[in-house]
Amino acid sequence: MESPEYCEINSNTTLDYINRLLMEEGTDEKANIYQRHDALQAMEKPFYDILGQAYPSSPKETMISRDTQVDCPQDNYSEQACSGSFFTDILGPQGMHLVANDWASECDYLSLQFERGAEEANKFVPSIVKLVDLDSNGLPDSNQMIKATIGQKGKHVSKIQSHPHVDLEFLEAKNSKHLAISVSETTRDEMFDSVLLCDWQFHCDVAHLREIKAKEANSSSQNVRRKGYGQGQMKSRGKEKEEGIDLRAHLMQCAQAIVVNNLPFASELLKKMRHHASPYGDGSQRLALYFAIGLEARLAGTGSQMYQKLMEKRTRATDMLKAYRLFNAVCPFARVAYYFSNQTIADLLNGRPKVHIIDFGITLGFQWPSLIQRFAKQGGPQKLRITGIDVPQPGFRPRAIIEATGKRLAEYAEMFNVPFEYQGIASQWEDICIENLNIDNDEVLIVNCMYRTKYLGDETEDIDSARDRVLRTMKRINPEVLILGIANGMYSSPFFLPRFREVLFHYSALFDMLDATALQSDEDRIQIERDLLGASALNVVACEGAERIERPETYKQWQVRCLKAGFKQLPVNKAILKRSIDEKNKHYHEDFVIDEDSRWLLQGWKGRIMHAVSSWKLKESYTNQ
Repeated sequence: MESPEYCEINSNTTLDYINRLLMEEGTDEKANIYQRHDALQAMEKPFYDILGQAYPSSPKETMISRDTQVDCPQDNYSEQACSGSFFTDILGPQGMHLVANDWASECDYLSLQFERGAEEANKFVPSIVKLVDLDSNGLPDSNQMIKATIGQKGKHVSKIQSHPHVDLEFLEAKNSKHLAISVSETTRDEMFDSVLLCDWQFHCDVAHLREIKAKEANSSSQNVRRKGYGQGQMKSRGKEKEEGIDLRAHLMQCAQAIVVNNLPFASELLKKMRHHASPYGDGSQRLALYFAIGLEARLAGTGSQMYQKLMEKRTRATDMLKAYRLFNAVCPFARVAYYFSNQTIADLLNGRPKVHIIDFGITLGFQWPSLIQRFAKQGGPQKLRITGIDVPQPGFRPRAIIEATGKRLAEYAEMFNVPFEYQGIASQWEDICIENLNIDNDEVLIVNCMYRTKYLGDETEDIDSARDRVLRTMKRINPEVLILGIANGMYSSPFFLPRFREVLFHYSALFDMLDATALQSDEDRIQIERDLLGASALNVVACEGAERIERPETYKQWQVRCLKAGFKQLPVNKAILKRSIDEKNKHYHEDFVIDEDSRWLLQGWKGRIMHAVSSWKLKESYTNQ
């Protein structure tokens, strides 16, 4: 046992040491304010990142000049948003008083942060959306589900279906990221309404695009005549070289060189293509840019990492809406497919009171606002249910998109006074459990699946492929109709060279289509080419095995799969086909193709079929086992 004298000496030493620390801290108090704030910032910032919000600037940062320029690096795939007055944009009017040199100001700042945190927490109170998160066994993560219905008077009635111990689990989960509804951006505004609901906006876009496209073509031809006038044979060697290079041939030669491991020749070709390729050039130059990036990534063995980074990059719904608006103006693919699906649903209802649409691959749900509007105008069902299924997103918010989609659709249902219920399920399609779909016996059951089946695994991954398992799941759902839209393609070969040749032909048609129909300088066109076409081409060219997720099949291959799964194909409605062709002839380029083959409605460009859509029903009634 220690002596009292030793304890007294030890206590005095300790107190003296603590006193010196306190005295030192007192002299450096102001300097340490910012050190303490840095530690606080380091703890808080990840939570702001989870919410998808910019972290408010610190007091120390506000002392830096508000005119500081921030130069953001740019590459072929991503553009960082830069601002000439970065700190002013972050702080805003409320942040100007946060510059502090004493404890009072620091405490005010911390209080404000606490209040902001409380405000964010209030936003997490569940409403409108009913969410189910499945684990690997197809079971809910918790024993609670949030339901919302919108009645005839537009009132939100939220109710919780309780199971044992639901109250405790719900209270414990309130601050979980799995229940956080993304509120960092608008789910619906006038721009959404004009694009998703208004035909007049579409007609204005088409007319405006045609007018500007004609001026662009006229200006281009005048520039060519002006440059060629009086020059005779004075063209530079560089110009001759640029005009004579065949970028597609170079891409094919480069792929062949990679296959035979002739790396010096492949590198030489890539260097030459980099000199001529451009995201702002003609269609072949843009195609060459993104395919060259894929070939370079394949050579370096970085394809999977590059593609993963692209998939983790979150694109705002408003940016996707702008791209979708341009795509509709230049191309009939989405409008025709959605018209086919919505008209098929409307024809099937025939006055029946309840309809339940199970949408595999709902993503942003752009298809459904026009159907909700149609039900309101023409007298639709007494109740509309939509179950949106999609794979979890990478990152900390795996259900952010599917939650925002449900919220947006609920707002449209309220806007048009349509009784509505939404359920979002974040799961791999092949792991869906039928019980979680909450199917009622008295509702018209419809399965809708548009253009996402190419991401399902095929027989190169598993003899019992994910594609066949999903079709069997759809059969067990026992829908009155299955509406299937597929991206038609033959670039799923496990062998690189034939796959590269076919994907090159396929994407050549897509880039040629955009070159003929969209403006060269349109930023939304550049986004489509970079973030959608470029990213998909990168995956096909630079990735192998399970990491290569782009695996489209032809409509005839999908026809065989559906027949094998127990479905019977329905004929294409002649009225739907006729109106689709009429709309194409009226609004779109003459080189677009809409036709029928083997009970599929086909769409393509210059003879190459890009998309196909058809409807199916079970060969015989199926009873869930």
